[in-house]
Amino acid sequence: MLKSQIVTVSFFRYQGRANCWWGFKQMGLAPTRLAGIPGLQFYKMVGSGNGNGFSIWPNFGVYGLIGVWDEEKNARDFFAQHELMAEFRTHTAEIWTIYLQSFKVHGNWDQQVPFEITTEFNENLPVAVLTRATIRASRLWHFWSYVPRVSKAMWAEHQSGLLFSVGIGELPLIQQATFSLWTNSKEMQAYAYKSPFHSNVIRKTRELGWYKEELFARFHPFDSEGTWGGQEKLQFLHPQTP
Repeated sequence: MLKSQIVTVSFFRYQGRANCWWGFKQMGLAPTRLAGIPGLQFYKMVGSGNGNGFSIWPNFGVYGLIGVWDEEKNARDFFAQHELMAEFRTHTAEIWTIYLQSFKVHGNWDQQVPFEITTEFNENLPVAVLTRATIRASRLWHFWSYVPRVSKAMWAEHQSGLLFSVGIGELPLIQQATFSLWTNSKEMQAYAYKSPFHSNVIRKTRELGWYKEELFARFHPFDSEGTWGGQEKLQFLHPQTP
């Protein structure tokens, strides 16, 4: 029997120095307020990098929140009613939240597996991919001298199937992740298995032992709230009625 757990990934866009500073402070302040929220099993406040994937340069105008919830109702209540979200809405120019169900998970995050399998894979549905790693200190130079080229190639090669991609992380340079949305699994797998850039980075990951810990998860998005860049990027999840 599949579990009722859902995952949310939220992005916050800030404008103006004061608001960007407020957003930066939430990396340290928000986790204490997230602790104890009903149904919130796992959470991470994350910063973002410039560009579409791993980046050494931070983007001080975009931050994120990853949440794992025991059921959808608790997530909906938090985003609609909690005072912390009301404060985020006051300081942000834009908020976008994607609701997800997991269908494949491999690896660990802080020595635990936060995501449970909650849905069956459907090759025709849109796919979200989250990859996260803690980079070994002794491998930082090798990693950052190679991986940014792969991130650039990702958007250039598969713009038609790639809806969204961003590099995120808990600690600059060391704890890094990417989150991407694809129109379907065929487009995502074409990049994952056929791109020479991606194949090379997978090979080098194994050869050079870049990661001390890594996690790879795939999801089907089933709803979204808000906009990003003024657009609803998952509008096909919300059929228009005549």
